[in-house]
Amino acid sequence: MQALRHLCLTTGCALGLLLPATASANNTTSITVVVSALASTNSAVKLYFYNVREKFLTKGGYAFMKVVKPGGQRQVSLPVDLPPGDWAVAITQDVNNNDRLDKNLMGIPTEPFAFSNNVRPRFAPPAFDECKFTVGGPARVVSIVLTK
Repeated sequence: MQALRHLCLTTGCALGLLLPATASANNTTSITVVVSALASTNSAVKLYFYNVREKFLTKGGYAFMKVVKPGGQRQVSLPVDLPPGDWAVAITQDVNNNDRLDKNLMGIPTEPFAFSNNVRPRFAPPAFDECKFTVGGPARVVSIVLTK
C-alpha cells in the first residue's frame, strides 16, 4: 500500500510538471527571421534569442541560439516558434570560422553583427528595449541587415 501511494504521488507530481510545459508549448507564434547582406556565403550565422531584459547580451543569457549556414546565399531565413512576449535577436557571422566573435583591443566586434530592429549601436551595446519586438498574434517576419 505504501509503494502504491508513493507511485501515485510521484506520478501526480510528474504530471503536474509536464502539463504546464505542454500547454505553453502550444502557445507559440511562428516568426521568420530574415538576415540579409551576409559578408560570406559560406560562414555560419549565429542568432541569439533573448526574452529577459536583464540578460540581454550577457554571456549565456540568451533563451536559445540557432546556427544557420548560408549555403552560397547572401541571405538566410530562419522560421522559429516563440512564446508570446518581448523578444530581441543578436546576430553574428563567424567569417573566419573560429567559433567566436572576434573583437579588437577596444572590444568592438571585427566580424559582422546585427540586432533586431536594425539597431546600429554607436558607442555602446544597444539596450533590450531598442531591439525588442513583441510576439503574439499573427505570424510575422523580422528582417535584419547584417553590419559589416
